[in-house]
Amino acid sequence: MRITRRLEFDAGHRIPHHDSQCRHLHGHRYAIEVTVSGDVIATASDPEQGMIADFGSIKALMHKHIVAPWDHSFLVFGEDRAVIAFLDTLPEHRTVKFAAPPTAEHLASTALRLLEIAFAAKYGDRLRVEQVRIYETPNCWADALRADQ
Repeated sequence: MRITRRLEFDAGHRIPHHDSQCRHLHGHRYAIEVTVSGDVIATASDPEQGMIADFGSIKALMHKHIVAPWDHSFLVFGEDRAVIAFLDTLPEHRTVKFAAPPTAEHLASTALRLLEIAFAAKYGDRLRVEQVRIYETPNCWADALRADQ
């Protein structure tokens, strides 16, 4: 069985070598969907009976490991030195550096890796993160699949 939880956050980014508008500083209303798989709990005394996991628990992990650090932050390629220097002049600015340009594809694969670790710590092998989908816009998204890692 699979279930999916969706959250939204706002962040800025730029793709430094892009041939079009995305080379400029701009922001998005991102959405993240996390799909997990596991067995439905059948134990009568378990508070999650009839569920794979409580959606609230999934939300808490997503919020702690992705949304809280990325929301209202600037997501920047660690080699984009001019932008990093600029952001460093802004007091208490929230900047998250990535090893590659912060495309939807890279954000999805990064979120998948982070959430796999978080879910394994909480659930062991009872739940598996199968997919992370990052919407950059309502019409554009990237999927990172466990099977592709």
